[in-house]
Amino acid sequence: MIRRLGRRLAACLVLAAGPAVTTAQADPRQDFLDGRTHDCPRCDLGGMNFKRSDLSGADLTGADLRQANLHDARLAGARLTGADLTELGGATLRGAMLYAANLDGARLAGADLTDARMGVARLSGGDLSKAILRNVDLRKARLAQAIITGANLDRAALDFVFMHGAQLGGARLRSARLTGAEAVDASLSGADLSEADASGANFRRADLSHALLAGTNFRRANLYETRLDDAVFRDTVMPDGTVRGP
Repeated sequence: MIRRLGRRLAACLVLAAGPAVTTAQADPRQDFLDGRTHDCPRCDLGGMNFKRSDLSGADLTGADLRQANLHDARLAGARLTGADLTELGGATLRGAMLYAANLDGARLAGADLTDARMGVARLSGGDLSKAILRNVDLRKARLAQAIITGANLDRAALDFVFMHGAQLGGARLRSARLTGAEAVDASLSGADLSEADASGANFRRADLSHALLAGTNFRRANLYETRLDDAVFRDTVMPDGTVRGP
């Protein structure tokens, strides 16, 4: 009788301990990688391959995505705040592969995307305010209505970028390439375009008031109805090839 009671008690203890063991062994990162969950906040995902993955709406808040391959990935509406892309708001994504990624509406304010490869990517309506985009490759990307105020785009490749209505007030675009860029109705008030190459770009109805245009190349660019009030001209090449400023 005593032995039977002992066996029953042992069985009860095992059953009681079971859920605790299962909980302790739960691995949110592996569940995310295996597709069992769509969220992985604060996960270490550095160097992982998400090529062509659908991460739309995923919660990756505070996740480490350094050197992750997001080629052709879908990240529309993804929460990346504090992610180390490095939230993609505040995220560290230095050197990240985001070629052709869909980031429409993504919140990347303050993100570090230095050297990221984002050619043909979609960022329409996205928030990149105060983001670090030095030397980023955004050739032929779509940035319509994007908020890029105060961002650092020094030496960025923005050839043939589509940024109608984009907000770039106070942004730095020193030595950036804007050849053939479509910047109709874009706001670049107070932006620094020193030594930028904007040849053949379309700035129709854009706002370049108070912008620093020292050494900027606007050869063959469209400046029709462009606001240039109080812009600073110094060795600026105008659309007709003439040089304006001391």
